[in-house]
Amino acid sequence: MTPRARTNQLIYQAELLITTPVADDEDATPRKMALEESALALMELALESHLKEVTEHARLAEHRWPLLLAADGPAVAELQRLRDLAGDGDSWLGWLVFQLDRLHSNEGAAKRPVHNPSMIALGSQVAFADELLLCIKNAKAEIAALRETSEEW
Repeated sequence: MTPRARTNQLIYQAELLITTPVADDEDATPRKMALEESALALMELALESHLKEVTEHARLAEHRWPLLLAADGPAVAELQRLRDLAGDGDSWLGWLVFQLDRLHSNEGAAKRPVHNPSMIALGSQVAFADELLLCIKNAKAEIAALRETSEEW
């Protein structure tokens, strides 16, 4: 399988997981959190696969995203474009990197719903699954653009 095909496969699998319906039973919340974190982990694998894909011409020995997206990472145009995105907390990649850091922490990334009747719900709270789906959608658009740029070279 090519890095491009693997990237596509991992993104598709992440979408499948995050859109999997969860039965409303006593295990609904932990099951939903497990699906969310699993989909996020697949997006981490997809990110690394994509990095491998867009840097094939550079013949890099390492493809882990923390190394390639670091400020002192390899001087490759595609990586600089992604570094800029990763540094923007409002971008899909900035959000993803933040969530991946949380995923690898003791805290984890999935959010447990707050059920406190004395608290007023905030209308701006977005479900983690919805945030991840938006991230995936934006990632797919950026990946397509980077692939187009790579093909021009």
